[in-house]
Amino acid sequence: MLTVKTIILKLDCLDTGILDQTIQAYTDGMNYVSTVVYALGKPKGSVALQKEVYPTLREAFSLKSQMACNVVRQVTGTYRTLQQQVKIKKSEWQEIEFTPSSMTCSFKRDFTINGDQIGITTLEGRKIFRYFRYPYMEKYLDNSWKFGASKLVKHRDGTYYFHLCCEKEADTKAITESSNFMGVDVGQNFLAVASTTDKKCKFFCGGEAKNLRNIYSNMRKRLQSKGTRSARRMLKHLSGRERRLMTDMNHRVSKEIVEFAVQNDVDVIGLEELTGIRDTTITHKKQRYTHHSWAFYELQTFVEYKAKDRGITTVYIDPAYTSQTCPRCKHISKNNRHRKSFVCECCGFALHADLIGARNIESRARTVRYNLEVQGCSQPPIRELSMDRVPSPGL
Repeated sequence: MLTVKTIILKLDCLDTGILDQTIQAYTDGMNYVSTVVYALGKPKGSVALQKEVYPTLREAFSLKSQMACNVVRQVTGTYRTLQQQVKIKKSEWQEIEFTPSSMTCSFKRDFTINGDQIGITTLEGRKIFRYFRYPYMEKYLDNSWKFGASKLVKHRDGTYYFHLCCEKEADTKAITESSNFMGVDVGQNFLAVASTTDKKCKFFCGGEAKNLRNIYSNMRKRLQSKGTRSARRMLKHLSGRERRLMTDMNHRVSKEIVEFAVQNDVDVIGLEELTGIRDTTITHKKQRYTHHSWAFYELQTFVEYKAKDRGITTVYIDPAYTSQTCPRCKHISKNNRHRKSFVCECCGFALHADLIGARNIESRARTVRYNLEVQGCSQPPIRELSMDRVPSPGL
């Protein structure tokens, strides 16, 4: 199974003039191609579109050959995403305007890495930049990982980072040969609850995420209602801090989940396929912010790639009725669950509601194995990226 990771390299350069010019020209090229695609009224294949716009990108915007090709592919992909969102009525056809914040680079054609130096193609040719090489990066730079299409990113403070995409084949056990499974129920009261086949369980991060969200939400309300210059400065200072803290929390929790799986010799982790949950669930107005800021996909993604590193497979299962189904008698009813408690109205089985969900997820993960055995397969089909998880076009 292929493992893909993105390593963030901070460039050590004081004079960023040529990088600014290159990213600006790259963005101008994307906006030109965006205008062409919008006028067509629908996305066009990248090969056909490239034949139409390539000469202009090379002559009018002075882009190098591979840069021009990357511009076309990036704009085409963005409009295809927009078209899919239009089909499910989540957006409308519109002209997309790109901002000069990033540039896609192809390995060996647009960039190369040698030691603590990275060569990046600019409008003036290949330029060498140093980057800060930290100890955790060493295992990705020892030639055991392959480099793919990466991004040169400009942050708001003007500093440049290179998002290096690395991929490697991971040795994971086939699901049909697995015997120990684990279900992970993600939620808001507890970020995650895990339960293994032999009924070992663990609760992760109870209430901390919700408390963090509430603290920053109330802080923003107070500052916005005040409206003074110092309040606006503080809002700008706090911008992005909540997101960074939640990302750090998801990293720590996902690491603990995978460690718990390794300690119990788990071969497969079952996760819920929560596509569209924000559209299909109805929440009270007071809980709307907490619900819509719930970073379940980020946590699941972290669990997935950390599990691959440890040779553990992840599968996504249908989450329908996992919190309302009795794991003992399989009776399904809304009356089984009342907030955090679960009591089966048929057989009387009682347990924590989130733990019930984790046990049902683990059971359905085992069902995936049995279905694959019947079909004669060793692995489930690759999960496609759902519309809820496709980044919206950058406007």
